[in-house]
Amino acid sequence: MDLSVSEEPRARMIDLPGRGGAMAALEFGSVDRPVDIIFSHANGFNARTYRSILAPLAGEFRLLVLDLRGHGASTLPSVIEGRAGWMEFRDDLLELLARVAEAPVVLSGHSMGGTASVLAAAAEPARVKALALFDPVVVPVEAQRQPAMVESALYQGALRRRATFPSKAEALAAYLGRGGFKTWREIQVADYVEGGFRETASGEVTLTCAPHWEASNFAMHNYDAMAAFARVRCPVQVMRAETGSTFRVEGHEADLAANPLIEVTPVPGTTHFLPMERPDLVVEALRASAAQARL
Repeated sequence: MDLSVSEEPRARMIDLPGRGGAMAALEFGSVDRPVDIIFSHANGFNARTYRSILAPLAGEFRLLVLDLRGHGASTLPSVIEGRAGWMEFRDDLLELLARVAEAPVVLSGHSMGGTASVLAAAAEPARVKALALFDPVVVPVEAQRQPAMVESALYQGALRRRATFPSKAEALAAYLGRGGFKTWREIQVADYVEGGFRETASGEVTLTCAPHWEASNFAMHNYDAMAAFARVRCPVQVMRAETGSTFRVEGHEADLAANPLIEVTPVPGTTHFLPMERPDLVVEALRASAAQARL
């Protein structure tokens, strides 16, 4: 059986009363074992986007793949005015860990999800045994000035994103082989659409991550990723895209290289959509991280 195609995870809603709602998640693997791996997605994506990538691990580990605040089926508030930026995602992860993790886990994520993971591991290192990060976003503190961020192509592109289609089939047809989806397999795009759209009262489908929320994530960082990397106390694997990487650590390479816990691996031939392009490396990295002994 090809688990990468056929594995159907269980849907869960995890109440986070201290955060004002519930976190939606897809769960792989046996419920008879503790949670091994918690994976968080990129901005604008959702848990199901990574179904075919992570499903091969279901026979070995118990995984929770999350819909972050403002994405997928999660009901956590997504209020843009006055928001605290990406530290919200960190704090959501910390409450989730307190509720579902019986022992230290592997925190993992792509892009924004990778950043949230390292921020959480830095805040509560005892809860995390290893980090596996796929082209995490590192925006230097000095570059996080909101006027510059709202002028960026990412912010403006998110605001222009088409939010509504007549059906999921038509959304899929519009995405396949185009734009950022050029390097994705069809099953990956189909899973993104399945988790990324919901039906409306009019019978159309609309994005579960509203364009203005996606854009606000590009504009409101409000974190010090390098300080977080310095505080982690577990092994860290970072896989960095060759082209268009968001792992912007220029000037800090020596600091990362001097830390024996951190391993940064450039992956030739990949873009920021590294997990979709090299799912084999994602599986390999998560297996290695899960095998790490708690330091």
